[in-house]
Amino acid sequence: MHKRSRRPGAPPRQSRRWLWLAGTVLTLSAAVAGGVLYFLNDLGITPRSLGPYIARRSDGHNAVIGGIGQTARKVLLAVDRGDPPYRQAEWASSIGVQAGGSPDAGAANGQEVLVSNTPELVRAIAAATPGQVLTLLPGRYLIEQRITVVKPGAADAPIMVRARQPGSVQLLIDAGEGFNIQAPYWRFENLSLQGKCGKNTYCEHAFHVAGGAHHFAAVNNTIVDFDAHFKINGEKGRFPDHGLIASNTLRNNTIRPTTKPVTPVDLVAASHWIIRRNLISDFIKGDSDLISYGAFVKGAGSNNVLEQNIVICEDKLRGAPGQRIGLSLGGGGTGKPYCRDGRCLTEQNGSVLRANLITSCSDDGIYINASAQSKLIHNTLVDTGGITVRFPESSADIEGNLVDGIIRSRDGGVLRLADNRHNSAARLYVGGHPQRDLFRDPLALDFHWRTPADRRVAASEAVPDLCGAVRPGPPRYGAFEDFAACLAKR
Repeated sequence: MHKRSRRPGAPPRQSRRWLWLAGTVLTLSAAVAGGVLYFLNDLGITPRSLGPYIARRSDGHNAVIGGIGQTARKVLLAVDRGDPPYRQAEWASSIGVQAGGSPDAGAANGQEVLVSNTPELVRAIAAATPGQVLTLLPGRYLIEQRITVVKPGAADAPIMVRARQPGSVQLLIDAGEGFNIQAPYWRFENLSLQGKCGKNTYCEHAFHVAGGAHHFAAVNNTIVDFDAHFKINGEKGRFPDHGLIASNTLRNNTIRPTTKPVTPVDLVAASHWIIRRNLISDFIKGDSDLISYGAFVKGAGSNNVLEQNIVICEDKLRGAPGQRIGLSLGGGGTGKPYCRDGRCLTEQNGSVLRANLITSCSDDGIYINASAQSKLIHNTLVDTGGITVRFPESSADIEGNLVDGIIRSRDGGVLRLADNRHNSAARLYVGGHPQRDLFRDPLALDFHWRTPADRRVAASEAVPDLCGAVRPGPPRYGAFEDFAACLAKR
């Protein structure tokens, strides 16, 4: 008898069994992987949130499990976030502090008061009258006790504290608060404030705006090394409404080792504020829950607008544990005694986020928490988790946004999506970033177009351009038409 022959090139029978088994295992693995991706996509879980979660859950177990958790974290973060280079050069940007000083207000009509040292500054603020301009002469001013502002300005004659040229006056704060504003119609302009607290003091706020301090304005200031550079809240049934924070540069040089909130703009219970054209970066909380925000408005306020800001959660400070969130309506919620209505049925009502660029965040770029009738219009989010709208009290119209991440509802939040460009969670797990790929080198904060974003067919309302240009109709998706316009000083 002849032995049964096999086809030319066919493997031996034993090998064929192993190949069949390997193929079956691979098919099942692919099916399981597909099912896991479907599950993660359905829940809106991104790699940047899953990786740290696995690492936390494996922490404290034996070395093998702990090592697996840390490896999973690194792999998932690398797939989602990439490896951003260290950015050494500073932007010469139209967002944040501008080089030109303000007009010489008050000098011509005799309202200018010149200040040359800290005691003179304290006396001038205590004696100020409506319409006065307190001009600080160039130099360094050490503030070791907070300066309380109690004299009101007037609607047609605010009181101004300023330097003639940005960068010429440095206020070094060695106190828990720099300025405690209790009176209305005060404006601070062109100043540089830096927290310089030693071991026995702690720099919490540069400006604390409270109670009756309505129509406060801070314009064109550089503020560095505080927990909450601006703290705004109600007090004794009064609320500091109608404020303005514009063209400021807010950042920290180091991680903040504190259990207190780390949020450069921390607004609670106030309404009708405009937070515009600020550069906010490096706000990392190093203690307690490790959660920090670039800016939030909460506490049952309404009609607040955050527009044309650049938020870089991690610029010079990178890789620390914790969650950094760009902008938020609602933040982490508010205790009832601090709510405007005493209950916080909603954290915000009718507030708007538009034409902001938010990037390099370990968590959501935009987080909406119990905030009704919110508008999220033409924002650009790159290297963030995306947009989350959470809890049944939340409702949001989301239109024209360019999101390198996902847009999701969580715990019953109501989304009204109208023509956005965004990703799916599943695609993030395989390294797909079509919105990020539109830019030349976004991880290095180069947002020039590689391939310009599409223009929309129509927009429901006119929107500003992050960089100050007039937007054509129809506009491109996202915050700006051409980022080059952002890199020229105004």
